[in-house]
Amino acid sequence: MQILEWLTKQFDRETQITRRHLERLPNDKLDWRPHEKSYTAGELASHLVECINWTGEIFTKSGIDIDPETYQPYKAASTQELLAGFEQAVANGKRVLSEVDDEAAAQPWSLKVRGHQLFERPRTDVLNDFTLHHLIHHRGQFSVYLRLMDVAVPGTYGPSADEPM
Repeated sequence: MQILEWLTKQFDRETQITRRHLERLPNDKLDWRPHEKSYTAGELASHLVECINWTGEIFTKSGIDIDPETYQPYKAASTQELLAGFEQAVANGKRVLSEVDDEAAAQPWSLKVRGHQLFERPRTDVLNDFTLHHLIHHRGQFSVYLRLMDVAVPGTYGPSADEPM
């Protein structure tokens, strides 16, 4: 199995798991946060969608240069909007992954902040770390948010306390 094929399977699996988490977010809890320094539930859920959106950026551009002063993160106004944005991001990610070949996937990609390069790595590495691992990390945080909001937490890689075998 080639690396791109493996990453595509991981993308499919992780986005399916993530959707089960996002669909649990009560619309009236978007502004809930566990601590004043934390994202709100809506911001964290929206960030999960952003992680998936980066798939297109990784494989259609040679890099991005972010200006924190002008950067506007995705922020859903409702759970319905969040899920619609998620479905669109997943569909776009799958489309982009199906159109790229191994040679293009191995090309370097860079992340810059105001022209200062933070890193340059092969696109496959960036998808694995910047999208998939980042998604998994924040989904773990989101599952804690669900628990603290007393919302049933779906199983991730097996059963959860709310969804036993």
